[in-house]
Order: sequence, then structure tokens, then C-alpha cells
Amino acid sequence: MTKENKIQIRTATETDAEKLLEIYAPYVKNTAITFEYEVPSVEEFRDRIYNTLKRYPYLVAEVEGTIYGYAYVSPFHERAAYDWAVETSIYVDQNKKGMGIGKKLYETLEKILKKQNILNLNACIACTETEDEYLTNASVHYHAHLGYRMVGEFRQCGYKFHRWYNMVWMEKHIGDHIEDQPPVIAFPELKDKNL
Repeated sequence: MTKENKIQIRTATETDAEKLLEIYAPYVKNTAITFEYEVPSVEEFRDRIYNTLKRYPYLVAEVEGTIYGYAYVSPFHERAAYDWAVETSIYVDQNKKGMGIGKKLYETLEKILKKQNILNLNACIACTETEDEYLTNASVHYHAHLGYRMVGEFRQCGYKFHRWYNMVWMEKHIGDHIEDQPPVIAFPELKDKNL
């Protein structure tokens, strides 16, 4: 069995908050991958999971019962015309990269989003002209490898660790855009939730 075959994907629960926060905290404290300054509390993280699951999938990747990563989506924008577009987020334990966890999370996420009739995946990614100890452009290259295309770049819009960083938007279309577009189905209302 390959490493990737050992990865199990399931829907997150609020009880996963503490472990997910352990994965996320180093990104907040030691990188500019997220522009968040303070590590959220476990309670706040629980609320984030709960609120996301009202409408969208929030997934965790496990290997032999241990969570190694997670992915979820949020609204791209709140206005109704944007319902078919979401913003993707993914975090993998920094010591577990290269195992195929991110790929499997994104593949499963896309499968579910297609069932929800979502068409556009948008990734907001921190980037830099000069890579440093806080930020490389690995995430931009990773998303391009997964089929995302560059849409635009905002320069020096994020300030962290006394440095200015850029941000790019990348997108991927996972469905056909038609005149009579079926409505988006909320994640809890999906009849087929097989991951």
C-alpha cells in the first residue's frame, strides 16, 4: 500500500478543532502563508468549523487515525450572484508534506463541490518577489500544478514580520457555466456525501 492509499479523508467535526489548530498555529506564528497575526483560540476554531459546515465541506486527512491536514472552502463573496464561486483553503502538517495529503484533500474537495453545483474555485495566496524564511512561492506553484491559473496580483498588500508581501488570486473551473445554472446545494443537504 502506498503512502497516498493510507490517507483517509473524512468530514471534520468540532472535536477536531484542537488538532487542526496544532497544524495551523505554526503557519500563523512562523510564516506569512496566512496573514493572520494571532493564533485563534480552540473555541474560535470550533466556531469556524461549525459555521463552514452549515454550507460547505470541511475535510480532514488522516493517516492511521492521526490528522495530518485539512481543507475547506468559504464564500468567495456574499452576494447571490457569486454562489457558484468559493475560496479554497488548505493546510498540511509542516512535517508531513510530500505524502500526497494536499492532493488527496483537494481531489476530494472538488468531488464534493461538483455535487454541490459549485463551478469556480478561487485561491487567495500570499507570494513574494524575494523568497525568505517566512514565505516562498511554493503554494503558487502547487496550485498551478493542480490546474489553477493566475488571475491577478496585488502588490505589497500584506504586512507581517515587518515585511511587505504580495497576494495573488488563482482560479480553477470545475464545471460548465450555462444559462440555466442549477442552484448550489448546501453541503448538509447533499444526498450523496460519499468522500
